[in-house]
Amino acid sequence: MTSTETLIRALADRAELADLVARHSLWIDEGRYGETDRLFTEDVVVKSPRGEVRGIAALIELVRSGHDTYVRTLHSKSNLIIEVDGETATVRAHDIAVFVIDDKTEALAAGFHRYGARRTEDGWRFDRLVVTPVALTEAIGRAL
Repeated sequence: MTSTETLIRALADRAELADLVARHSLWIDEGRYGETDRLFTEDVVVKSPRGEVRGIAALIELVRSGHDTYVRTLHSKSNLIIEVDGETATVRAHDIAVFVIDDKTEALAAGFHRYGARRTEDGWRFDRLVVTPVALTEAIGRAL
């Protein structure tokens, strides 16, 4: 591969991984569970404050158990650090989430997401995720 081809491949990998992180937020917030295999491998391992699970079905159950209790959620990821090493990669992101409790209250959460990914025949997929909380508020009143 020429240096130009190598650079293009590296940029394409980074763009695809960044897109997966953004789609992860939409997957949660819009309940796009039918698209799970477009984001995660079948053998994905997830560790979060709610527990550790393996596999897509268990992942969906874990996410739904924590998020379906809210009227709506809004996750925003930022500060992505993407490191590609051949057929595997790691991505670190900050996550800020709003959890709408009702039409007058919400709660806020912040944390780090550390993703592991591998290249599959269908493109990059996350094969692990570690969620580390930083802050979580009690219910707070809405100003607007």
